[in-house]
Amino acid sequence: MPPQLTTDPERAVRVLRAGGLVGMPTETVYGLAADADQEAAVRRVYAAKGRPTSHPLIVHLAGPDRVDEWAADVPDVAHRLGEALWPGPLTLLLRRGPRVLDVVTGGRPTVALRVPAHALALAVLDRLDGGFVAPSANRFGRVSPTVAADVITELGDDVDLVLDGGPCTVGVESTIVDLTGSRPTVLRPGGVSRERLAELLGHEVASWAGTGEAVAPGMLASHYAPGCRVDLLPPGAPDDLVAARVAHHLGAGRRVGALAPAPCAHLPAAAVALEPLGPPEVAARVVFSRLRLADDLGLDVLVVVPPEPVGIGEAVFDRLRRAAGS
Repeated sequence: MPPQLTTDPERAVRVLRAGGLVGMPTETVYGLAADADQEAAVRRVYAAKGRPTSHPLIVHLAGPDRVDEWAADVPDVAHRLGEALWPGPLTLLLRRGPRVLDVVTGGRPTVALRVPAHALALAVLDRLDGGFVAPSANRFGRVSPTVAADVITELGDDVDLVLDGGPCTVGVESTIVDLTGSRPTVLRPGGVSRERLAELLGHEVASWAGTGEAVAPGMLASHYAPGCRVDLLPPGAPDDLVAARVAHHLGAGRRVGALAPAPCAHLPAAAVALEPLGPPEVAARVVFSRLRLADDLGLDVLVVVPPEPVGIGEAVFDRLRRAAGS
């Protein structure tokens, strides 16, 4: 039986306290929430998503003042970024405190924390008086949901309740910044731009080198993927290149779509032209819904021109690159 939809945060809190799973709206994407203090509930999240238990989860908190309950040796820069950007699409990777369960971190000595900028999620956190984990409410590696109906489509009765907070206003996951080393490092681009971080910190922010074990969510080479193949072209690819790639796939007998920031001219008549992504801020809100639509239309291949990787466009580019497995 599919889960019920509600807009009542009290119902969501009751489900979480009872060890249940709630489809939770945030400003980024819908998450699959469980009480972060309950090991059995957190394990249900991994099972529902088909997510490896070694892949760490983010703990969502009611406010910056709760960080010291979950992290140890919190550096001043964490408080500075939290005060400036929370609630908002920023996740900080910190040394874990004794409250954090091994199952949340995959046994790692670090914990990822954030304060979501969504009224319903914050209402739940205020009443829960703790934290919840909330990875994207989809099967592991698949496209993240940005409306409540997509949670039900993805997870069905593996989720106990869905809190309907309307469409997500950011549309891509949070930026993850590692503060456990000698300098802040972006592990995953997201809703807070690299430029904004540099403005607050007074210096450029390093990026994860891409070597070794992933230490935070969303760092796998293949992720956020629809069922169809994503053929990713370079940012700014001209229309004739898009048309040529579409024609190539059509010639192989495939059902092919095209997606770009603006309408593409000269597409073959057999191609399916998806509504354009638009400017980067709009692209962030719609990119996952466009990838879901590609599957709904039964496409075999989606030829995509990403936005330039600047500002929030970097996060959109990152998601499309991972969707393509490149």
